[in-house]
This record gives sequence, C-alpha cells and structure tokens, in this order.
Amino acid sequence: MDVFVSWSGGKDCCLACYRAIRSGLKVCYLASMINEDTGRLWPHLLTPEVLKMQAQAMGIPMVQQWTTVSEYNNKYKRMLTILKQKGITGGIFGDASIGNQLAKKHKEWIESVCQPMSIIPFLPLWNQSRELLLREFIELGFKAVIITTDNDRLGKDWLGRKVDRELLSELKLRYELSSTGEVGYYHTFVVDGPIFNKQLEILEAEKMIHDGVWYLDVVKCCLKSKAPDRQLIPATGRWCL
Repeated sequence: MDVFVSWSGGKDCCLACYRAIRSGLKVCYLASMINEDTGRLWPHLLTPEVLKMQAQAMGIPMVQQWTTVSEYNNKYKRMLTILKQKGITGGIFGDASIGNQLAKKHKEWIESVCQPMSIIPFLPLWNQSRELLLREFIELGFKAVIITTDNDRLGKDWLGRKVDRELLSELKLRYELSSTGEVGYYHTFVVDGPIFNKQLEILEAEKMIHDGVWYLDVVKCCLKSKAPDRQLIPATGRWCL
C-alpha cells in the first residue's frame, strides 16, 4: 500500500514512519500543514524550508499545504485529495494515546478527514507506553533535539537538549515524582536516524517565547553525509521515490 506520513518533524511521526516502512508499507510522501499567519508548521514552529531539508535527508518527497486555522479541515481534505490523485491509499499518524487527554478526540478527527477520502489511517504508536516508545526511538539510533517546551515545568533551559538515555532517565524521574504524572510539555526535531540517508546539522538557532511556550527557532541548518555503515539500506520495495 502506498501511504503518506503526517509529518511534524518530531520523534513520534518519525518512529511511526520507521514502523510503517518496517511493516512493508510504501512511504511515498511526508505531508505537513503550514499556518499562513506564521508561515510555519504548528505547534513546532518549524519553517517550510527546514521541513523540506529534513525530507531531503530522508529521501522522501514532501507535500506542504498552507492553511488558516478556520480553513484547516477543508485544506487538510484538499491535501488528501491531491495525495489520493497520486495513488496514496493510506496515512500514517504518530499519535501516542497513553497520557494524552486529547488522543481520542484527535483520532476521531483523523477518521473524519480520512474516511471521506477513502484513505486508511494507521496509528502505529497507539496504546503503547511513552517510556517504551522513547526508549525504542533512542535505541534504534535516532537523533533529536528538543525545540519546544512549556514555561512552567521544563522552561527555556531544556531547549536544544539531545533526546538520549540521560534525558529519558530524567523524564522518568520527573514522572515518578509528579503527583499528576505530568513531566512537562515538549516537542522535538529529528536530525538523524536509521531512515535518514543524510544527517542534519543545526548551524544557527535562537530561543524565543510565544504565548507562554518556549521555542528553538532553527534559523539555519545543513545536510551532512553519513558514514557508509550508518546509511540507510532500505529493503526492496519499501520506498516509493
């Protein structure tokens, strides 16, 4: 089946993409929604150019649909129509349900936009432990940095931190010590991994705060070659390039 991945640039959609490829699905496109008001993807606030460079590093074409908040649903369906015309019959979504109060509502939204387009949605991370997902992401060799944090729990100092075993241990401790089970709000940007042909290097980034949320604005980045033993060698028929 030819599928697209709903792409935010972060660890969850990346791990979902990896699992889709490993299962034998053909990942033909990455698909992102860009906010016309900010000119960036929400809520990571990554620019279209940085997202395209990430797609280039993976060797997978990207489709970007510009939208406003009020037109989001209709524009998403428009993007699905375009993908459908390209032969896409399935969509990969990186939603993690455990610990996410809005997960059920978002799954219903996914079904509401996919069903009319005859697109079959896949949620590879659904109903799985966040700790185990993060551990798998790290152990598979993915590399990511934190680019979004809340101001109350994690704050500015967490921006730019690598997603590694040390970070996982700290998040686990925060979870165990929290009376509510909340560790803080954060998003990531993936720069390398087993489904990357090249790796990204962030050359320039600035920390900024907007509506009580901290962001690492990736101003400039570049692609770098990987050692031969670290390059992706996809199984036959896994890619649609």
